[in-house]
Amino acid sequence: MRALAPRVVEGLNGALHRLFAERPALHLLGEDVLDPYGGAFKVTRGLSTAHPDRVLTTPLSEAGITGVAAGLALSGDQVVVEMMFGDFAALAFDQLLNLVSKSVTMYGHRVPMPVVVRCPVGGGRGYGPTHSQSVQKHFVGIPNLSLYETTPFHDPYLLLSHALDHGPSVLFEDKVLYTRRSFTDGVVDEHLRYTVVGAAPGWAHVAPADGSPADVVLLCPGGVAHRAVEAAGLLRDRGIAVHLLVPGRLYPLDLDEVLPLIAGARLVAVAEESTEGGTWGAEVAAHVHRSCWQDLRAPVLMLSSADSIVPTAPHLEARVLLGAQRIAEEVAAAVGTVPGVVSDAVPDVVPGAVPDAAPEAEAVGVPVTAPKLNNNDETYVLLEWLVAEGERVAEGAPLVELETSKAVEEIAAPASGYVRASVAAGTEVPVGAVLAHLVPTAPAATAAPPAAPVPPAAQTAPAPAPAPVAERSRTRVLDRVQQGIAAVVTRAHREVPAAFAALEVGVDHAIERLRALSEETGGEIGLAEAVVKAVAAARPAFPTLFGTLVDERTVALADTADVAVTVDTGTGLYTPVLRDCANRSVEELADDLMDFRLKALRGEFTARELDGGTIGVSLNLEPGVLVVSPIVLWPQLCMVSVSGPIARVLPVDGAPVVTTVVTLGLAHDHRVVNGREAVAFLRAVADSLCDPHQLDDLLRVTPADHDHRD
Repeated sequence: MRALAPRVVEGLNGALHRLFAERPALHLLGEDVLDPYGGAFKVTRGLSTAHPDRVLTTPLSEAGITGVAAGLALSGDQVVVEMMFGDFAALAFDQLLNLVSKSVTMYGHRVPMPVVVRCPVGGGRGYGPTHSQSVQKHFVGIPNLSLYETTPFHDPYLLLSHALDHGPSVLFEDKVLYTRRSFTDGVVDEHLRYTVVGAAPGWAHVAPADGSPADVVLLCPGGVAHRAVEAAGLLRDRGIAVHLLVPGRLYPLDLDEVLPLIAGARLVAVAEESTEGGTWGAEVAAHVHRSCWQDLRAPVLMLSSADSIVPTAPHLEARVLLGAQRIAEEVAAAVGTVPGVVSDAVPDVVPGAVPDAAPEAEAVGVPVTAPKLNNNDETYVLLEWLVAEGERVAEGAPLVELETSKAVEEIAAPASGYVRASVAAGTEVPVGAVLAHLVPTAPAATAAPPAAPVPPAAQTAPAPAPAPVAERSRTRVLDRVQQGIAAVVTRAHREVPAAFAALEVGVDHAIERLRALSEETGGEIGLAEAVVKAVAAARPAFPTLFGTLVDERTVALADTADVAVTVDTGTGLYTPVLRDCANRSVEELADDLMDFRLKALRGEFTARELDGGTIGVSLNLEPGVLVVSPIVLWPQLCMVSVSGPIARVLPVDGAPVVTTVVTLGLAHDHRVVNGREAVAFLRAVADSLCDPHQLDDLLRVTPADHDHRD
């Protein structure tokens, strides 16, 4: 197993340290950039300690900071400026437009201006309208000003070096990208590979690993790269091969090295997070139309976020920002209008033609049924048909979306055929219900799918008269997520005879060690990850607690510690599963938890991510939470709870000492786990957190270690 790639924020921090070591005239200016804070996103951590005379914290004046940077550069120094948020670069716009950029050529000869303004940009973190914008488009086209953007493919050191040597420059850094790991060794995932092509800093060319030529070339900045990769996967499932192009430098735009690929595509698209109008994508489209007009089969498709401010509320933010699903849908729709593009691998069948001899089942069509997606829901909502009534679908292609209480799941076609729907979108269906048939020949006339059924009461009974205002009561209708929670809780209380045990655990050493580990790795590693690791480490000694009750005498034991953790967004409680926790590093678990929190905010979980846990952990780490008695998630047997940290005054060697404690609890199925075993398990978990040697062993486990042991 390969070593973990660095997070983008780690790469930026390492690049700055290297540049400061190599360039004695380099300075850094910004707000709150000194240690121990190290900047709002920790990109400058350690720099002020290593170079105290060249890393300067400044007043809250973006215009002032940028003006000073220009003065230093005109005097022969080099400067990196950090904007705390890219939105605030608007306050420095006058300096960038009228001093920094113009100084290069307004004195009769070309003047070096080695200034890089770093701007954290983009939404996805709930920071609201004035801290979430993608402002790149406002700087496109300023003479002498180069624009760069961090990507998961480009080396941050090479980007920053190039930006300083070709300054003045602005480096845009997507805030969500900070916590993601870079791609390395030319590998994106099992389906995609990448190479960096063209003159430095070049374009990352992401292509199918099987060598499929491009049906679609999708160009996007680095902050959209992960969404573009996800969209490429969704389109691959529809039989559309996508190649991605991600630049290290946005402007000036250099397409020469990638024009042959663009010209050979059936559709060219640009995806960016900014709103429409005067965008980088428009600049790309203009160049492509000018250079490849004779080869294009359709105009360049330009995709942007909605024409809106960026809301703070996660569900509203997700509606505004450009996401992977919308990229895939709009590209697929555009591909359908381009002559010669086949969106699946199914050979055309002439309507009305007599098919070859087939089994009797095929003569009436292959049924499409609602599969069992989880253990909690007995019904799902048919959210959307992905293939229209009467259209042909390939076996394995996405056919219909079902909404469970926690996730939206795509159901693939079990066979090839023409769709004859039995259930309309918006209908609630039980597990096993027939949703459609896939028939071998196209219907003579395409009929609309049936309308959602109207309850009999609604057909016959007149609408009740509204109650007098004085008699009306305030009500709240539970949404589908909360209804799902209610079903899980009800089942747990009905079917699991649970008992509960708890004990207090001192965590001062653990908190200190985790803080140090976060500093070392650049991640956000806390008690949540440590508790999950400690629970997983206890499985060999307590295998029954990780089992499933088969009958009154039999427990099926799990092979791995797959830990379901609670993620509460305030609008819904989710329990996504961290897989094989004992054999994965705490850094990997922290990465997964970060992804889970983002998916919970956006409601983007798949059913698989929420299913298959062998034990649960209820995280309630808010300060002041004393104790939590969780439910047991059937068919699991146990759920661990961890409370918030609380200060206790305890006697140590006869003297009062303030100690930070949390309460570890265990709700357990009393048919299988008795109180003595529950307490012993809790003590084992507590020892892993309290004992310095055990804690170090726990945190030291890496994938490489396990490869060696295996």
